[in-house]
Amino acid sequence: MLEIRRLRLLRELSIRGTLAGVAEALAYSPSSVSQQLALLEKEVGVELMRKSGRRVLLTPQAQLLAEHTGELLDAFERAEAAVAASQDEIRGTVRMAVFQSAMLALLPATLKAVSERHPALRIEMVQYEPETALHETWAHGFDLVVAEQYPHHAAPRLPGLDRKPLVEDAIRLAVPPEHADDGGAVGRLSDAAELPWVMEPHGAATRHWAEQACRSAGFEPDVRYETADLQAHISLVESGHAVAFLPDLIWVGRRSSSVRLVELPGSPHRTVFTSARAASVGHPAIAAVRDTLEEVARELDPAA
Repeated sequence: MLEIRRLRLLRELSIRGTLAGVAEALAYSPSSVSQQLALLEKEVGVELMRKSGRRVLLTPQAQLLAEHTGELLDAFERAEAAVAASQDEIRGTVRMAVFQSAMLALLPATLKAVSERHPALRIEMVQYEPETALHETWAHGFDLVVAEQYPHHAAPRLPGLDRKPLVEDAIRLAVPPEHADDGGAVGRLSDAAELPWVMEPHGAATRHWAEQACRSAGFEPDVRYETADLQAHISLVESGHAVAFLPDLIWVGRRSSSVRLVELPGSPHRTVFTSARAASVGHPAIAAVRDTLEEVARELDPAA
């Protein structure tokens, strides 16, 4: 009988392409991964891997095994969820991936409520960019992800992952006080054409959306500062060094700010949502965390 641990290594190799990538994802050493896969190849009795430069190519037989392993992992998750649901107390560990502004706005209240209601439930959280987090959740690296998508920039749809909305989050132009509408300088997006901008790095969906918004308004933004940290965006705007597109969720929990917000054409918003593997959504621990996130999100007023 084939060993599921070795089969999972093979599936990870089909996802990540290198032994080093498998080792990093599952906390193995590369040599250990290689040894276990060599043993699996002997057990199966057919060639599973061929080297191609630094990558390892899987044979058609290996691809078949990897696909069936995904089905096995789903079955194990459903069985685990059924056993957990038969118990009186919700317990276990939920591994979450969350992007920064959702983490700051949603996690403190969520963690507090979960700890009060389910003291035997442990939450582990890592900050990840949404696209990477969705992929890692699909690959079984996380149990639950809080992700986002911007207008006309849909987040990846991965097989076996569901999606539930949390917040519809308005996006506005943030400008320093001296450039605010009441000062006569910036009353609409096109008024910011000659000002310096801070945006997220190239490759992020948010960056592409922001550039397209500026181009639709008739100008190419002068992006002088690049960072994925939206708190840094706020600091640069407050200090008068840049303007930025900022979602309302970023203001939750902040006492005050000198930043002025300008409405954008079409009143755009981003969608914040949770996603989990369909095989695991029935697990009481995952459902409890997800339900609490939804409760916290309903109570938020990001524009306040």
